[in-house]
Amino acid sequence: MKNERQDALKHILIVDDDPDLQTLMADYLRDSGYEITVASDGNEMRGALAEQMIDLLTLDLMLPGEGGLSLLRWIREQNGPPVIIVSARGDETDRIVGLEMGADDYLAKPFSPRELLARVGAVLRRSSVTEPTVQPDDSTLGFGPFRLHLDNHSLTSGSEEISLTAGEYNLLLVFLEHPNKVLSRDHLISLLKGYERSPYDRSIDIRVTRLRRKIEPQADKPTYLRTIWGEGYLFATGTKETG
Repeated sequence: MKNERQDALKHILIVDDDPDLQTLMADYLRDSGYEITVASDGNEMRGALAEQMIDLLTLDLMLPGEGGLSLLRWIREQNGPPVIIVSARGDETDRIVGLEMGADDYLAKPFSPRELLARVGAVLRRSSVTEPTVQPDDSTLGFGPFRLHLDNHSLTSGSEEISLTAGEYNLLLVFLEHPNKVLSRDHLISLLKGYERSPYDRSIDIRVTRLRRKIEPQADKPTYLRTIWGEGYLFATGTKETG
């Protein structure tokens, strides 16, 4: 995936095998000021990501050949762009699975073009993190064996790099900027710049669950990212990893 920006416009990749829906989405988003590329399957998607700088990707789950969830897993392994799943499979189980696997949002078909535009804008704002003011020699934040690198938005533990989605990076950064303080869900939403509350209101909890799986020795017994029942979450940075 290329790292250099080719165009000032935000670039959206639409991955869907329905040509009519491709055209509808592409035309509406293009008229709204976005650069658009379309792909009909996984091979075309990978080719587009290799050749162009993509800011956000919309992904259908029911594609010919390799399915959308498998493609989503690959995108996350490659530290790819934010992903909005756009699928006719809109029941709660599919939403949870998609979000837990790393999707940044989930839009069920049928949908209005205006809702698509709103979701795209919200995810792009969430992924554009304003980094805190730091000294040149203080471009990382640490907890336990982990270091969060603000210059390239990566997380490492020793020599190992832990893959983070844009949403997970943003959330971890907020916690590290407010260590050892109880943050309610509403406060977290206000701190995540550009975050808009979705009708699917478990999104914060799902992001916390995904983040725990990557940083906790035991995700079901969190050392760092603790639940304060009835109040919210607390990030205990002073606790060292055990075991």
